[in-house]
Amino acid sequence: MGRNTRKRRTPLATKVIAGAAALAIGGGGLVWANFYASAHEEDGGHNATKSGQARVATINCPDVGQKLTKVPRKARWGVARELARLDRQITDAYTRLAETRQAQAGDASYVDNAILGPLKDKRRATLDRININIKRAGGQERDLGRFARCQGVPAEQPGNGDGGQDGGGQNDGGQNDGGGQDGGQNGGGQDNGGQAGNGPVADDFIRIEDVQPGTRNLPNGLAANGDTGSTGSFTTVCGTNENALRNSDNVIVAPGVSNGAQHQHDYVGNQANNAFASDEDLAGGDTSCQNQGDRSSYFWPVLRIQDGTQDIDQDQPGGGQDGNVGKIVAPTEVNLKFVGNRTSEVVAMPRALRIITGDAKAFTNGLGNANTAWSCTGFEDRQVTDKYPVCPEGSGVVRTTSFQSCWDGQNTDSANHRTHVAFVGEDGSCPNGFQAIPQLQVRLVYDNIPAPQVDNGQLVNPYAVDTFPEQLHKPITDHNDFINFFDEDLMNEMVQCINSGQDCQ
Repeated sequence: MGRNTRKRRTPLATKVIAGAAALAIGGGGLVWANFYASAHEEDGGHNATKSGQARVATINCPDVGQKLTKVPRKARWGVARELARLDRQITDAYTRLAETRQAQAGDASYVDNAILGPLKDKRRATLDRININIKRAGGQERDLGRFARCQGVPAEQPGNGDGGQDGGGQNDGGQNDGGGQDGGQNGGGQDNGGQAGNGPVADDFIRIEDVQPGTRNLPNGLAANGDTGSTGSFTTVCGTNENALRNSDNVIVAPGVSNGAQHQHDYVGNQANNAFASDEDLAGGDTSCQNQGDRSSYFWPVLRIQDGTQDIDQDQPGGGQDGNVGKIVAPTEVNLKFVGNRTSEVVAMPRALRIITGDAKAFTNGLGNANTAWSCTGFEDRQVTDKYPVCPEGSGVVRTTSFQSCWDGQNTDSANHRTHVAFVGEDGSCPNGFQAIPQLQVRLVYDNIPAPQVDNGQLVNPYAVDTFPEQLHKPITDHNDFINFFDEDLMNEMVQCINSGQDCQ
């Protein structure tokens, strides 16, 4: 992998210490006991694929979209539709997995024969169509058939079979095959928890008081805003989605595909964002931002409280049909801030620049593109990536995200939506050939989420981020999206503020 696509990490990233929370009922009520385990075992993912020998908790398929780093522009629309079809096939297979537990108990080969085998055939046909799209646009045929096979992940062995990607983008087949991660799955022979049976489970939560200050479970490699380079900031105020603008599309990853995300997003800023929005639609869209020169789109998966109630999408795609259930809660505070680079000035972002940070499929993909930070107000020096925090009374749940802040200087997007941008290195500088751009930092606060409890051994009122169904609502799957539609004058003002050390809004 080239230097310009690698997300820098410290050696800790190869041995993630996951603080798993074990629940017990004591005389004083809920007791949280912490233990630590190495999340990476050699060939850990491949050891978790013998679906006939243990109860299968979920399905892991190679993430073809992240492997396709080179796709002719004329083919990208058609390829995106086929990639969305692959996602739907996984969802259908996972649904069948969840609905056939009795048959699986009586037949050790049921999952392989009745679920994974047919899924492989469907994927192979779809991968062939991806190749046809690429060839028709003048691209080179790929050996995509090797990505057709999926694996069952037993409940006793959380992890992945495809391996974690090593960095912000990787070339075809160049991923690490052994990178499993502790996703907090503790099936123990039972179901996968959650109101819809696909998470979360008790192991996905940890009391924020039990997290060590100044630590994260996963280093993000992001440079702090230091005292050299560009030290200013620019804040844009776009509300908290008071308009309740939500859909289960993703115009970046699945343009032209309704329900391409299979989970709901909250949107602030641009109000025209849906699967079918063109750049012209977005450029002319209304905005919720106070400064009308910011028509950028900021969006992230919603949080839900699984309190036994349902929301308006309980029978709809992206909602109940895709395993996302419970009451949607909007953030009570949304902070959108752009900061500079520690070692250099920043340049203006190009119009329609698209950036995705985090990975909606990190539970099965591995940690390579994960970029999550969960915390609580009053405890924000304590952050976790693979757990949902249980906040004390009076403290709200916090989600923070720092985006890639290096741009290749040419492309507003890339085939896998990652390789046109990169994270800074440990010294704060951008990779060779990349330029520093303002770094978007998103901070979401939820003062309306009650702390989960345990009643007779059952998790009560857990909250969870919306996900693809097979990702089991793991906190590691949190992600964030941005499309730049700042007016040119306002973008230049942002750059000037940041480079001159001012704090503007």
